Amino acid sequence: MNLNDLAANVLQQQRSTPDLIADALREAILRGIFQEGQSLRQDEIATQFGVSRIPVREALKQLEAEGLVTLHLNRGAMVSVLTAKEAQEICEIRSALEVKAMELAILNFSQSNLEKAAVILEATDQATDAGQLANLNWEFHATLYTSADRPRLLTMIKNLHVNIDRYVRVQMTQMDYQERSQKEHYQILDACQKRDTKTAIRLLKRHIDTAGEQLVAYLQQKAQS
Repeated sequence: MNLNDLAANVLQQQRSTPDLIADALREAILRGIFQEGQSLRQDEIATQFGVSRIPVREALKQLEAEGLVTLHLNRGAMVSVLTAKEAQEICEIRSALEVKAMELAILNFSQSNLEKAAVILEATDQATDAGQLANLNWEFHATLYTSADRPRLLTMIKNLHVNIDRYVRVQMTQMDYQERSQKEHYQILDACQKRDTKTAIRLLKRHIDTAGEQLVAYLQQKAQS
């Protein structure tokens, strides 16, 4: 799949043009079609989508707010590069926010929430594509946190996931992370099914912190190579 395919897919949807372009560019970044540090030329993107530069500029501003794009006054836009220090901070914030979401959610779980989470894990067992694995990872966590009934908190958590999604895909395919992550997901779900708040929070925090430590180590090594 390339940017042409992504553009064709999103332009079929009934949404605002900047949102559609942002969706396509976001997916292109997450899939590695656009590499970190790569320039994003507004005129070329506008031509590709058959639009003016105005909706492209708005789309890039959305992606800047998500941490995927950096806008420079004189150099235009480029795909953001995540440093090890930035990744550490993101994972620390994730840990705090997601633990809070779990605290709020666990006593309000419905059976349908738990069943949906189990179905997502079963789908994850069968998935092999890095993008699909990353999406299922988010869906699993989001399904659990939805019961907290804190939409702003969930939006903040989702944005943090988007910030590191492209690197999580590397973790899942190149760093022998997926098998352990999936095992930890099942342990977290089991604690949730038992409404064991203390265990669920402990497992979730360890899950996020361990993944964060591995990601930081990867980025440090990458920067030195």
